[in-house]
This record gives sequence, C-alpha cells and structure tokens, in this order.
Amino acid sequence: MFVDKVLVSVKAGDGGNGAVSFRHEKFIDRGGPDGGDGGKGGDIILLASYNQNTLANFRYKKLLKAEDGQAGSKQKKHGKNGKDFPVSVPVGTVVIDSSGTVLADLTTDGSSSVIAKGGQGGFGNAHFVSSRRQAPRVAEKGEQTDEQELTLELKMIADVGLVGLPNAGKSTLLASISNARPEIANYPFTTLTPNLGVVDIDSKHSILLADIPGLIEGASQGKGLGDEFLRHIERTKILFHLVDVYQNDIAGTYTTIQKELKDYKIDLSKRPQIVVLTKVEGMDEDILNDRLAELRAVVPAKTVVMAISAKSKQGLKELLTTAQKLLTKRASQQKTKDTTETLPIITLEDDDGWQIAKKGKGFEVKGSKIERFAGRTDFENPHSVARLRDIMKKMGIFHELVRHNIESGQSIYIGKYGPIKY
Repeated sequence: MFVDKVLVSVKAGDGGNGAVSFRHEKFIDRGGPDGGDGGKGGDIILLASYNQNTLANFRYKKLLKAEDGQAGSKQKKHGKNGKDFPVSVPVGTVVIDSSGTVLADLTTDGSSSVIAKGGQGGFGNAHFVSSRRQAPRVAEKGEQTDEQELTLELKMIADVGLVGLPNAGKSTLLASISNARPEIANYPFTTLTPNLGVVDIDSKHSILLADIPGLIEGASQGKGLGDEFLRHIERTKILFHLVDVYQNDIAGTYTTIQKELKDYKIDLSKRPQIVVLTKVEGMDEDILNDRLAELRAVVPAKTVVMAISAKSKQGLKELLTTAQKLLTKRASQQKTKDTTETLPIITLEDDDGWQIAKKGKGFEVKGSKIERFAGRTDFENPHSVARLRDIMKKMGIFHELVRHNIESGQSIYIGKYGPIKY
C-alpha cells in the first residue's frame, strides 16, 4: 500500500544520572568523591534511502524511541551512552513538527537528519570538586527529553510532473516512454497513487517522471484525489500539462487545470510547462490544427504547445528533446542563482537570558539556560538545590526577584521545575 503522510511520536533517550560516590579503599583515608557522569541518551536519526518508496511501515509503528543513557557509578565510571535509533525513510521525506516548522528535508540518497536529540548525562560528584568544596554531595540528573508528535510527508523527487484531467493520457504516456507500468483503463481515477518512471533520452541523459491521479475542478480545495498528491509535483522542475484532444472544450480544460495549480498552497502554475495535446493518432490534420489553435489562444506565448500520440509514438521524441533542453536551461538558471553572492545572516542567540513573571502566590523564572540547570537538579537533594540557588544568584535572578518584592517563603518555579522556597 502506498502511504505518503503519517503522524508519528518520537522520544529520544533520556540522559543518565550522575552518581554521588566516595572512594572507599583499604589504607586510603579520605579518598574523595569518585561519582561518574551519566551517559547520553540516544538520538532519533532519519536516513533517506532509495530502497524505501513509501511510509507504510509507520502505519503500525507510531512510536520511535531511542535508548536511555545509563547512570554513572563509583570509581568515576561513565554511564553507557544510549544507542541511537536509525530509521530508513524514502528520499523526499519532509519532517514537520506540531507548529508547522520543517525540521528536516531529506532530498538525496544517503542523507540523514537527527530529528530528536538525546538528553545529556548528568555530572557525577567527582565533577564538582574544587579547592573550597572537596567533598561535594552534588550530582546532576540526566536531561529528560519530551515525547513529540511529528508529521512525515513524502514528496517525490522528479524532473517532470504529469498533470491533467482524469483520462488525459498521463499513465499511457508514462508507460510508453519509461520503465513504469501503471494501471491503464478507460475510467476516471484509474491512477490512485503516484507513479515514477525513468526515461532515457540518450546515452548521457535520462529524466525522472512523476504521474499523479487526475485533477478535477476544485482539486486544490480537496475534491477528487489530486489534492492529496499535488505535493508530489512540488519538487518537479517542469510540468507536462496533458489535454485530451477529444475534449469538447479544450481551452476550458486547460484553464481549469491551471486554476487548480495556481490555487494550490504553492503556486504551481508558475512552474515551466510543456502543454501536450494527446491521443492525436489518426486525426485529420485540419481538425488537429484547429484544436491546436484553440489551445494556443489561451496558453502563454512563451509556453511550448505540442501534439503527441503515446500509442503510435507520434511526437514523443520531440517532446522528450524539448523537455531535456528546458531542464538543462532551468538547471543553469538555478546554478547561477545558487552562486549569487549574498551577505551572511548573523543571528545572536541570547542563551543566558531569562524572564520573571508572577505565578499564583509565587514567581516563575523562564530561560533556556536556567531551565536546563533546573532540569538536571535533584530537588530531593538539599545539596543539589543549594547549587541551583548559587547558579541563580550568579545569574542575577535572586537580585531581580527582590526587585519584584518577593517575600521569604514564597515559591519559585523554574519553567516546569520546582518549586524552591525563597
């Protein structure tokens, strides 16, 4: 079964806790702290592969979970790192989080992306030895990772996309010129899933074609099957817009499909096109010229219009030659665009920043750095809480809380962690 969009949950591994331990060996007095650090949690990694062509595996495997890091132990032994969780997906897979942000776009075979990063292991008490603190009873907890829902979308990578009404001859053309064998029959929506085919132009050049289910009026708003699969031609460099020569209103057929391409979330009508009049085998030349004239009246002057027959092979060589020239021209334009010098964009991340807000009868502190420290604090250990207080004092948070008129005994929450008492 072809599946091109799935919702999955991912959970990277949690970091292992650091250890509180002191060296105890015969004849060694006051051996000192020797608690080891916790191991790092495993990452969730997507690997793009041409060996995969659908996301069907994720229909029954909704949770992707990496291994947790193990806790540190005595004698400064580092906890074992959690194993990464590699997942193979088809080339062309896009990963989108719940806010609509694209986390990864895997467009080449062998490319990979970490979509969920494992938590760092906590430091053991051997890490906190100093001249003033020679017997620390402090160890950090490992970073905890949140489970999150991600959408995986497959967008096929092809040079040419075939569009048109149902039964316009797209599948017949694909089968005639490529190695694809799509279902072909004389009823609407014969093509139910996208098909890919490789076409050899000559000994040096080949192109990849993508055929999607036929479009109907209103497809961009979800009617028919086309809207679900228009994403597969988002990446195509050019389009073959096929029009059945026996349509009663050829000009109207063309404008209908153009409107659906334009109304899609990405304006696909601006994509370079070759408009192709199909099924012309055996047609009287005068009638064919009239149909071509009718079509050219509504097609932009710079767009190529051709007549072909997939069954008799009429015009196919010219179509493919024209497509190759158009693809070469587009590749040259893209290369020029990519090499155009642009000023680098420099962004500054205020990692140390924090904000204070009233929360009930207490206060809430928010900030990525201080929340990371709080997440690695064992609130059941007074020594760990004392360390967190020292960090907040050094960052100026307590000073700002005084300015907010905090009173003794009030609760302080640090993001989702806490509380601690002032």
